[in-house]
Amino acid sequence: MNWMAWTLPTAIFFSTIGSIIVMMTVWEIRSPCIERKGFLPISTTRGDRLFIGLLSSAFIHLFTLGFTSLNIWLALIASVIWLISLMRWG
Repeated sequence: MNWMAWTLPTAIFFSTIGSIIVMMTVWEIRSPCIERKGFLPISTTRGDRLFIGLLSSAFIHLFTLGFTSLNIWLALIASVIWLISLMRWG
């Protein structure tokens, strides 16, 4: 990752996101999903819920950094819990 001049945390972050996308692609090929309606007000597929979860996790982190003095690890924990619940029941 030196060619991009990334720090280790940045490389881990983007590698994790890439791995999640690859795993979701394999899961979709092996077991195609249908749209369903959970607690979100729209019908969504797994990919939709993943996108919404990643986008809202970014906002959770930005809110934590911008408006609170909380540790960023708390934002990470909240984001993981949010993503898991969104993927399961969203």
